[in-house]
Amino acid sequence: MLKDLKQLGPGMIVAAAFIGPGTVTTASMAGAGYGYTLLWAMLFSIIATIILQEMTSRLGTQAKMGLGEAIRKKSSSRFLKYLSYFLVISAIVIGNAAYESGNLAGAVMGFENFPQIFGTNILLILIGLIAFTLLFVGKYKYIERFLVLLVSLMGIVFILAALLLQPSFIEIMEGLFIPVIPDKAGLMVVGLIGTTVVPYNLFLHASASKTKWKDGDSLKLSRFDTILSVSLGGIITMAIMISAAVAFKGSPQEIDGISALGHQLDPLLGSWSSHFIAFGFLAAGFSSSITAPLAAAYATSEILDWKHGLKNKKFKMVWAFVLFTGIIIASLGFRPTALILFAQVANGLLLPILAIYLLWIVNDKALMGKHVNSKLINVTGVVVIIVTLILGIKSIIGALGFI
Repeated sequence: MLKDLKQLGPGMIVAAAFIGPGTVTTASMAGAGYGYTLLWAMLFSIIATIILQEMTSRLGTQAKMGLGEAIRKKSSSRFLKYLSYFLVISAIVIGNAAYESGNLAGAVMGFENFPQIFGTNILLILIGLIAFTLLFVGKYKYIERFLVLLVSLMGIVFILAALLLQPSFIEIMEGLFIPVIPDKAGLMVVGLIGTTVVPYNLFLHASASKTKWKDGDSLKLSRFDTILSVSLGGIITMAIMISAAVAFKGSPQEIDGISALGHQLDPLLGSWSSHFIAFGFLAAGFSSSITAPLAAAYATSEILDWKHGLKNKKFKMVWAFVLFTGIIIASLGFRPTALILFAQVANGLLLPILAIYLLWIVNDKALMGKHVNSKLINVTGVVVIIVTLILGIKSIIGALGFI
């Protein structure tokens, strides 16, 4: 078991990617506004993520392909091929540039008093420089170890916060296993799913698995990595929801920045409470600020058939575009809360399209051999696609003001 834990990597990168400031913000709002009621949505999200990410990990370890490469090879017709290119580049590269601004702005939400240079928080620039250095060096193992460390720190911060508040175990169980969607909570459910089942992670996980495990017999280990890492990420998100549920008791309007979120720990930590939560935001934003550019570069390089991976100049240009675009937008002083929540809802709408692609690919025996999906995985995969599609349509209708 200890030997297996030392091999964790790609799954932890996925966890680092979806526990961003958007997760902290959306989960806090969900817990504050609806108590424990929406914990079932997170449980569904964890299961759905494990199902989809296991497919992508299997694609990487067994077929030795990233998702972008597989989409390119499966797109036989010219129309389908260019449609795939447009979908991936617009949704992942341009989308991740927008998410990156939220990641960076969210990371420094609790550090507004930091010194500034040319009107920009020095900490934001420092985070950008560290992210740039890790990605430019191009050593996968350094990136992986750094992100594993950040996920571990986030786990300590948020799980400890939930435990210290002594929540109701019975109410938590009811929220987990009795699905209820309160009035006007449809968009929040989509947002919670969007914080966990992240489309760009499908590209990131397959590529990371292919890089990490070159041995074709690593299927069992990659599954262990996926299940454990995604479950840990889901537990961290639930801990955030539970903490907010205890502290705010159905009053989401009280959440307005780091200081308000920190108040939930005032009885335990006093003046340190805001600093405690700010550190969690910093770790969350920092981890996602690395994974978003990396995923965009992986997706683009694979679908356009660029070689040499992390060392490729075009690969570096893509992640640099995403990273620097995020830094510039974040430096303009946008309030991150609304931006992050909007991006998470958009993520939930994009997911069904990529999930359909993935299901199509991992059922191809020419690519996967004996490692194609079982009937059970296909059925659960279809259920995940249907549910996320329904929730996505509901969110569009809700946004237009029809419900």
